[in-house]
Amino acid sequence: MKKLVAEFIGTMVLVIFGCGSAVAANTLMGGVGANGSPLAFTTLLIAFAFGLSIVAMAYSIGNVSGCHINPAVSFGFLVAGKMSITDFIGYVIAQLMGGIAGAAILWGVFGSNTALGANGYGDASAIGANVTTALIVEVILTFVFVLAILGVTSKTSNAGVAGIVIGLTLTLVHIFGIPFTGTSVNPARSLGPAIFQGGEALSQLWVFIVAPLVGAAIAAIVWRIIKPADEKTAKAK
Repeated sequence: MKKLVAEFIGTMVLVIFGCGSAVAANTLMGGVGANGSPLAFTTLLIAFAFGLSIVAMAYSIGNVSGCHINPAVSFGFLVAGKMSITDFIGYVIAQLMGGIAGAAILWGVFGSNTALGANGYGDASAIGANVTTALIVEVILTFVFVLAILGVTSKTSNAGVAGIVIGLTLTLVHIFGIPFTGTSVNPARSLGPAIFQGGEALSQLWVFIVAPLVGAAIAAIVWRIIKPADEKTAKAK
């Protein structure tokens, strides 16, 4: 139960500070603007907000649940053989509930559900990315993110720096992905805002569920192929 509570809290914090920073930054900078510089600046602000949220949670709840706070990460661990199906189901439920709770809090804080940091493509994309581009980008971003997590958590000696590495990797994928889709790589992060915004955000939600799961599965399969021999030996024993 402690693990599930930790995953709920971690996902809620990620949505509050990550999505909340997106809404606040875009409001303060007045959107994209004529020359595009506000978009570049807000992209960095939002990317670091998500990355730092992960760092904070990794060193807060990492020793309790592993700080997945993302169904795609948990799915990657499941496919990689690092997690049981029972734990996976429990984690995903806690994460989805945390994402919804975080979005509900943002609605209360901002006093509106018209903009809660939902992901999107087409008109909802800063550069007008279509659905195919959105799918491809999200698969690639999630692949990189989950592969980095599987790699850095494969050795206990990396425990001291794992949170920083994971946080910086999330920052990296956000810097690239925000102009395309707002960057999801996390179905729970996308679900909460989409539920409360409704409309286009909700109709496009499937992309940000399917693509991250596909990217995570690919990362897990690749990791099983390339993981160090010592880990394979330990697994066999």
